[in-house]
Amino acid sequence: MNNITDTVKHLIIINVVMFIGTLAIGGLAFGENTLFYDWFALHFPKNPAFQPWQIITHMFMHGGFMHILFNMFALWMFGTAVERQLGAKKFLFIYISAGLGAVLFQLGFYYFNFLPGYNELINSGLSNEMVVEMLNTGQTTANVNDTQLGILQNLFQIFHASMVGASGCIMGILAAFGMMNPDAKLMLIFLPVPIKAKYFIPGIILLDVISAITGQSFFSPSNTAYMAHIGGALTGFIIMWYWKKTQFNKNRWN
Repeated sequence: MNNITDTVKHLIIINVVMFIGTLAIGGLAFGENTLFYDWFALHFPKNPAFQPWQIITHMFMHGGFMHILFNMFALWMFGTAVERQLGAKKFLFIYISAGLGAVLFQLGFYYFNFLPGYNELINSGLSNEMVVEMLNTGQTTANVNDTQLGILQNLFQIFHASMVGASGCIMGILAAFGMMNPDAKLMLIFLPVPIKAKYFIPGIILLDVISAITGQSFFSPSNTAYMAHIGGALTGFIIMWYWKKTQFNKNRWN
């Protein structure tokens, strides 16, 4: 059993404290938003609830007990090994960078789906103020036609989307682990077949890509931010590829 490293331990403590805060402030019933959640989860930037600090704070928020349990288990298992091999500073750099990469990919995906419909509404004669007001309140005016209403309903889901969790950070750590330990054997809890990391990790990322494109969930809840997973993993891969190319010789990572 791995002894936990200092940075991983501190990250787990921060995540647990933030989760307790989510439970304590606002009287959370699992699955419902609280004041703490509203402050620190990452909201869609066009939503009035968005604040710049949420780009960082959402990485330490979780939506339920199983969410934080699985993420912290993965952080302990893979983060400890990566921190031992890279050291605390490089480990933390990958962790935060992967979280930011996850934000970039997920928000980019949201905007890719939001902007065409938004522009169509503006071109149809609705003002920006009217569109934002209707998206914010969920109430439409009498002069909205059926086509506009359908677009508004689609945009409403993105406008009120929120993002929480350390999954993007952990996917970056997982990618780093796989690059440093390609022959390490890993298993899914519900598929107890050992698979080498160099096959296992790309396979997990591929499933996230398929889920993001099709909307079909394989191993995760249907509300999982798959593009965030992809962004975190890709960021971790790029950082490790660059370090391997410029800073490390082939026999040594530190």
